[in-house]
Amino acid sequence: MRSNNPVFARSEEFNRASSNAYGSQTYPAGGSSYPGYGDTGTDPSQWGTGTPGQVDQGRMTVDSVVQKTAISIALVFASAFATWWWIGDIVDVNGVSQEAYGRALTLSMLGAGAAFLLSLVNSFKRVISPALVLTFAAAEGVALGAISKVFDAQFGDGIVTQAVLGTFAAFAGTLAAYKFLDIKVGAKFRTFVIAAMFGMVGLGLLSMVLSLFGIQTGLFGFGPLGLVMAIAGLVLGVFMLILDFDFVENGVAAGLPDRESWRAAFGLTVSLVWIYTNLLRILAILRGD
Repeated sequence: MRSNNPVFARSEEFNRASSNAYGSQTYPAGGSSYPGYGDTGTDPSQWGTGTPGQVDQGRMTVDSVVQKTAISIALVFASAFATWWWIGDIVDVNGVSQEAYGRALTLSMLGAGAAFLLSLVNSFKRVISPALVLTFAAAEGVALGAISKVFDAQFGDGIVTQAVLGTFAAFAGTLAAYKFLDIKVGAKFRTFVIAAMFGMVGLGLLSMVLSLFGIQTGLFGFGPLGLVMAIAGLVLGVFMLILDFDFVENGVAAGLPDRESWRAAFGLTVSLVWIYTNLLRILAILRGD
């Protein structure tokens, strides 16, 4: 079954893993067949230790996904902190610094625009590029650093720290639920999540265009409608994590090439950023008047 997730749909390896996870698989690069479940090749007594000094023989593992994801998230944090520091204090003893506030708005727009374009490239690129994934992470960090600075100046009281902790709590909780509750991902669930994700992105772009003409939809504001959309976005982010976990699990089981770990890392980074921004909005709305 071909994936509906744009992050994984362009990967022939992920699509092959999804359709052949329980049978014999052949990859064009090697031309050799990998035994499926139930074959004699899966008998532990027949397993070898591999070539000395070669651990995973270039295949994607849970460890490789964790390592690549950690690198990507670390780069997001690093660029976010650098941006936060460079902007300076938006609010000081003299009031609001228009210069610092202007830097924050400019960097948030530039970072978000670059991250959006790079996310499209990474999503529809057949052969994943680690350099593009890392560039996306850096751009996303710039946007998040600037946005977080504005939220911190406006709402304060540790709102950014709470959103970060909440994001990782959501990640840990979703991973635990996925493993211990043995959640299975079906085609209808994939279609629903991807359609909802594109729908929310489309609404965001539409609201931005309408705002240029003075029309405020309130969908991404700080009112009751904005709170509903933020909660819906948070739930959608959790669903996106479930899709990520499912594809990683299938990919590792099928022995995909190690480079696909970067594709998984990209997907997980997108989901975590999605959850963080919606949590930040929810906390801001709840603290508002």
